[in-house]
Amino acid sequence: MNNTNLNNPNTLPVDLIQNLVDNYRNNQLDCINQNMAMDDAHSVWFDLPTLKSFIAEIETQALTIDPNVENDDLGIRFYYAAYPQVPQQPIPSNYAKKHTLVMIPTKKKESLNYDFNPFEEGKALAVTGELALAQNHGTLVPPSTSIVESY
Repeated sequence: MNNTNLNNPNTLPVDLIQNLVDNYRNNQLDCINQNMAMDDAHSVWFDLPTLKSFIAEIETQALTIDPNVENDDLGIRFYYAAYPQVPQQPIPSNYAKKHTLVMIPTKKKESLNYDFNPFEEGKALAVTGELALAQNHGTLVPPSTSIVESY
């Protein structure tokens, strides 16, 4: 029995996923590993409570600033990033120089999705200042084990 629902926007064909992952590993990751002489991360894992909490915080902070904000106007931008050569606690030292993701809230204004920092009074659609609403503490593979991955 085929449980594939191609009309569901939350699904992708497995062969497409594998192709996308292979393209990254055979091109960008291979280039990084060769040129930087390292075994860079190829995935980042976040538990659902962390993601749900981050999403709830985005909604709460956005409503604090704009009580009329619609959920359709909120989002998350994923920035590719890399840890420094000497990571600071709580980041483990074996994450040095490895890829990661930084999640930043976005808010739509005039059909454009701006990075959104509710901690910047009067300038929430520009991330400046010293503290931003963001999330980054995922588990990298490697150094964590890849035996649990399908792709």
